[in-house]
Amino acid sequence: MDFTRRSMLAGATALGLVATTRGATAFQAAQGGSIFDKLENAVNGKLYLAVLDTGTGHRLTWNADQRVGLCSTFKLPLAAAVMAGAEKGTLSLDTPVSISAADLLDYAPAVKANLAKGSMTIGELARAAVTVSDNSAANLLLPQVGGPRGLTRYLREAGDTVTSIDHPEPLINRVRPGQDADSTTPWAMAGLVNDLLFSQLLTEAHRRTLAQWMIDSETGLKRIRAGLPVNWKAGDKTGTSGDGWYNDVAVAWPGEGRRPIVIASYLWAPDGQPDAADAVHAKIGELVGALFAP
Repeated sequence: MDFTRRSMLAGATALGLVATTRGATAFQAAQGGSIFDKLENAVNGKLYLAVLDTGTGHRLTWNADQRVGLCSTFKLPLAAAVMAGAEKGTLSLDTPVSISAADLLDYAPAVKANLAKGSMTIGELARAAVTVSDNSAANLLLPQVGGPRGLTRYLREAGDTVTSIDHPEPLINRVRPGQDADSTTPWAMAGLVNDLLFSQLLTEAHRRTLAQWMIDSETGLKRIRAGLPVNWKAGDKTGTSGDGWYNDVAVAWPGEGRRPIVIASYLWAPDGQPDAADAVHAKIGELVGALFAP
């Protein structure tokens, strides 16, 4: 995939992707011959994308209202739900939660590192779920918010009528495009992240913490963030199923007084390779940088 910044801009302009008016302009890509088709063909997959400029309302979408598998991107709203519980007084981030070898899933670096201690606080588990995508940490947190149903209920209260969490790790990964369980849409996720980080759903302190955890995360450094301009600050939460989903939900701060940009990029590529899938997300980062630069 050899797309230069100039070629992406030219292609986006031809497709009507560049804003020419103020206000909430919806960018819609053409059905054929677009840069998105090329990206999909590169991995024999399907891309689902929603980008929102929180300052102007400008947006870029591709299959943005179709259902996709959440995978580990659910851990970001899970951490937010934990913070909301702390604000309501139904839990404390300082409360220790017992951990043991029985809690370990295939990927649980933070919980494994703390086994000798025998416990982690709710706050530590939330940070681990976001920053290193610790599966065991996520499962240990779910009971704190009422399980998958309780987390979905929190999302409804937050205004998200689409996203559904139905299973813990690793069952949450067993979803195919279009299925309702354990799914969202890119547009729903972009709106949810916008609300979690930039509205009054959480206190300012918790919003800053959640954003910082995304920035501290290193699981997505080869995805969207790899393609964004080097002078932009960014954070993200990835999700990978191991059998087809390669997802990345990112927030980018362009600087120069600009408001953040929210990016929800989901890729279904069951025949693809991880490096090629990462490259697709990186190209999305490049496109966002080209279209939404100050």
